[in-house]
Amino acid sequence: MSAIHQRVLVLDLGGQYSQLVARRVRECSVFCEIKPHTITAKEVAELAPIGIILTGGPAGTRTNPPTLDPAILELGIPVLGICYGGQLIARLCGGEVDEAHSSEFDAAPVQMEGASPLFAGLPTQSICWIGQQDYIRRLPEGFLAIATDHNHPAAAFAQPERRLYGLQFRPEVERTEQGAAIIRNFLKGICGATGDWTMADYARSSIEEIRATVGDGRVLLALSGGVDSTVVAALLTRAIGSQLTCIFVDHGFMRKNEGDEVEAVFKGQDLHFVRVNAEERFLARMKGVSDPEQKRKIIGEEFIRVFEEEAKKIGAVDFLAQGTIYPDIVESGFGDAAVVKSHHNVGGLPDKVDFKALIEPLRLLFKDEVRALGAHLGLPDYIVWRQPFPGPGLAIRVIGEPTKEKLDILRDADAIFREEIAKGGLDRSINQYFAVLTNIQTVGVTGDSRTYDYTLALRGVTTTDFMTAEWARIPYDVIERASRRIVDEVAHINRVVYDVTSKPPATIEWE
Repeated sequence: MSAIHQRVLVLDLGGQYSQLVARRVRECSVFCEIKPHTITAKEVAELAPIGIILTGGPAGTRTNPPTLDPAILELGIPVLGICYGGQLIARLCGGEVDEAHSSEFDAAPVQMEGASPLFAGLPTQSICWIGQQDYIRRLPEGFLAIATDHNHPAAAFAQPERRLYGLQFRPEVERTEQGAAIIRNFLKGICGATGDWTMADYARSSIEEIRATVGDGRVLLALSGGVDSTVVAALLTRAIGSQLTCIFVDHGFMRKNEGDEVEAVFKGQDLHFVRVNAEERFLARMKGVSDPEQKRKIIGEEFIRVFEEEAKKIGAVDFLAQGTIYPDIVESGFGDAAVVKSHHNVGGLPDKVDFKALIEPLRLLFKDEVRALGAHLGLPDYIVWRQPFPGPGLAIRVIGEPTKEKLDILRDADAIFREEIAKGGLDRSINQYFAVLTNIQTVGVTGDSRTYDYTLALRGVTTTDFMTAEWARIPYDVIERASRRIVDEVAHINRVVYDVTSKPPATIEWE
């Protein structure tokens, strides 16, 4: 992206925290990108980062652990290694790493050397989330320990002349008291970051990149009406105007009245808008399907087929645009990371789709950054703050086969829950909230009659990046009002429960 004059690279060594590290860098108004550990020193030099962070990976002495092109450490670029990343620096520079008996992390007091620029302005002792697994037994020649704890004689180390630093604790997690300050010290005090990267920069560079990629071609966008695809539409409209066609596929899995709302918002805009009413088609594909991964894949495939058909109707189309964001990529598997769940908008172009390439301008953004970009582009609040909604829609919020009857039940219940959240003034403080129709039926009583109907689950979470999330502590009176109204007003639900599981171990969506 040409408008970005400073960037940091986070090199992913296969762990689960790379995206959280990237998020913490962005919070310092410094642009960063995640790259696989297989990147070469030549490729790094071409990107000209002001700093590099190594994170993730298995314990250092395991069989065939991921490694790094050692020439990267000779580029003169500041490097911060976190946990395994720090151990890897030590090993590549001639140090020794030993295997401990525990693979656990624990909160422990760490003594820090205030003279190091990494800890400038911080207390000399701080609680850190530190690994009790592999540890550095001997530092390489010329390296100094700059922090210790009772198990780690080198809880942090440095080679100041080469600007190489390592931590045995995780500064990116909230359990490390001064973690954000340590990352900020590395970025600004060691890398020289100005911290002036903004969404205006991202918008400008994205528009330039879109224009350069598309030229005089035509772009087809899958417009769901959610935040992600709407922001993509705004960016594309600014970049290429009438070369954009937005296709809104109403697959029958939308929330209550949402299809009409989407059409009302976009129909009058300066772009080509096509609404495809495909409810019957998608429901037919869902007959007998209950496995969540199968639902996602079928719906994704059907979306592509619809786009193929619509593209033929409107003539030649060169590019397909999508609202893919960073968490989509991460959860679908990044580098050596495991697949958490597949996303229908991740994985490249299917063989049978006649498009030159994908346009994914939000691919490097987290959800809150997408909202900030939408606000910068002048989108109205009710779009920018629209509740996150998965591509497969309510199909993955109905446990089991998503029939028309079950979807209608869920639509009514979900609308009531969202209405009560808004009435309680919680719609901005709870980052995502929705209802799930389980396939569990229980005994209840309505009037004097016994019922045997569905159990509805309510879900609410708070999060900054959607990579991790805490269950929302919704006041009891709000839950009570929602529960009472749902049971009274929605047929075939006689029990309401609230999900109190955080992410991890659960995902935000149930399927």
